[in-house]
Amino acid sequence: MKDNGLKCDVLVIGGGPAGMMAAIAASENGAKTVLVERNSELGIKLMMTGKGRCNITNAETDKRKFLEMFGRNGKFLYAAFNDFGASETINFFESRDLAMKVERGNRVFPVSEKAEDVRKVLLGELRNNKVTVLKDVKVSDISVAKNKITKVKFENGGEGEEGFKNIIIATGGLSYPYSGSSGDGYLWAKKGGQKVLPQNPALTPIVLREKWVAGLEGLSLKNVKICVYQDDKKRDERFGEAIFTEQGISGPIILDMSKKIGEFLDKGKVKILIDYKPALTFSELDLRVQRDFIENQNRMFKNSLEQLLPQKLIPVIIELSRIDPQKKINLVTKEERRKLIHLLKEMELNVEKLLGFDKAVITSGGVSLREVDPKTMRSKLIENLYFAGEVLDLDAPTGGYNLQEAWSTGHLAGKSAALSYAE
Repeated sequence: MKDNGLKCDVLVIGGGPAGMMAAIAASENGAKTVLVERNSELGIKLMMTGKGRCNITNAETDKRKFLEMFGRNGKFLYAAFNDFGASETINFFESRDLAMKVERGNRVFPVSEKAEDVRKVLLGELRNNKVTVLKDVKVSDISVAKNKITKVKFENGGEGEEGFKNIIIATGGLSYPYSGSSGDGYLWAKKGGQKVLPQNPALTPIVLREKWVAGLEGLSLKNVKICVYQDDKKRDERFGEAIFTEQGISGPIILDMSKKIGEFLDKGKVKILIDYKPALTFSELDLRVQRDFIENQNRMFKNSLEQLLPQKLIPVIIELSRIDPQKKINLVTKEERRKLIHLLKEMELNVEKLLGFDKAVITSGGVSLREVDPKTMRSKLIENLYFAGEVLDLDAPTGGYNLQEAWSTGHLAGKSAALSYAE
């Protein structure tokens, strides 16, 4: 690569959602923009979001509630969301002929349910705004002098010196490393003197100690309640959907609790309790089971649970209940029935660990927000450096929040980087 390939006003490093939006915003605001991506295609991780359906944002209209999903760091995003929030994101795609729909939990998806259609809109805007896109280009190093980035080096030996005015780092975190997330952005931030907080996998499945869960792999649980306990105290709980995996359990409510579960594991043992029938109290469920037992009184226990449980779960419940599967229902004791109820309301499972970055949806930790101007996304230490997306110390539960953070910080960083040199 020759220097003239990098002669631009704004250089964006990273071709994910934040990087593409940053490049679009910079070019829309008059900047000659170059976007470099280490992969052969842009938006590889974008294609994985929402199981390929792409949950682009959340339709929560109360901005305060939206930002609360990011915890104490949410207030950092006020300016970015005022600049380009959920409504602006939806309008961005719909005005480019990609219709949107809102599903349960205010999750927003393209009507086509194809992440590829979202990427096509972004690629189209990059072309329309004449952004120079360089793929299969990996940045290997940066040079800093007098509070400015002066040089960017590439793995193939090319470099650009004084060929750019502002740089935006939008390289993502460490999650899904096969999508190109290598954590290089953290290294470059540190070279500029930025504080980078420790990174941990977030929104990740958990591994359970009970090996028998492997027999439940693929079993989806709908409308269940899962509680997290440590030292016999309830630490967290969620209601919704989960799914058993070969090693443990995953799904929306597990992913949302995984960050806290990881923090609890650092302090000691953690267990989860699954309530398969949260709409019923213990006594209500007992009455329901009694009615089922009366209807099936001449059947064996193993053949009496079809109306109560999914087929795949029945053998596990029978084994854990220690009720003889051949036993006639009219011979099941009151104590045995109560043990069955307890299993259905409080199945106890022990957490062994979280799965790593290769299974995590996002990364917790990253570039410290204290050293980034929330009104521009510019570094407070390096005058021509901006940050956007997952590289920042921002993370939220599932539901479109994290992708909205990428759109918002990317748009603000791109616009700010374009306008700063024109001042």
